[in-house]
Amino acid sequence: MRRPLQVTLLVLSGLGLLHASLFTDLCLRYVKPSMRPMLVVSGFLLIALGIAEAWSRRTPDEGDDHAGHNHSKVPRVAWLLFLPALSLLFYAPPALGAYTASRAATKAVPVQDSFDPLPATSPLPITLTDFTTRVQQDRKRAIKGRTVQMTGFVTPDKGAAYWDLTRIMISCCAADAQSIKVRVYGIPALSANTWVTITGTWHASGTLGTSSAAAALDGVTVEKVAKPVNAYQDALPFGTPR
Repeated sequence: MRRPLQVTLLVLSGLGLLHASLFTDLCLRYVKPSMRPMLVVSGFLLIALGIAEAWSRRTPDEGDDHAGHNHSKVPRVAWLLFLPALSLLFYAPPALGAYTASRAATKAVPVQDSFDPLPATSPLPITLTDFTTRVQQDRKRAIKGRTVQMTGFVTPDKGAAYWDLTRIMISCCAADAQSIKVRVYGIPALSANTWVTITGTWHASGTLGTSSAAAALDGVTVEKVAKPVNAYQDALPFGTPR
């Protein structure tokens, strides 16, 4: 790969990173928000390296060609390096969704010994994690008979009488994604990856307050909502005061 192409690759990669992390929110499809500043710095650094390479006065005899061997040529497979750079600029891969959720590891439910009293609000806004933890560990069974409200995206189960309300969480980036799901009965599934806010009551299965209790819901209403900018968090339903 000749020097002009090396320079082009560095600059394109830098522009792609800046496009994804500084000028748009595309980076949030792949990494946590806390990593955004590092991506911005990396983008500027790649562009600076490309400019430095373009202005370099180093001749082939001083670096690329010595002892009669020309090392300026690299395998053709190196051209594939242009693909990720161009994809960030022109066709960024979508965020993880139902396809990944149906295959990703299930996030372990955190162990909790005590629970605060639930507010009297009805329907009760709650996250999928909190709902599952309450259902399986709250010995006082405070969730029994309560109408709850949760937000997530649809993960259908083909041929089944239920579907999963889903959230995907990441620790660092999309590569370590884990999913948490609440099974929904009584309401037909919308198309995969549709973001919804659903209300319903606990679907009685197993013994409430123990690990045998199903993290499931008898749905009452479902409403389509906009996809959040940062989808990799188990947040309260949209518009819920914090």
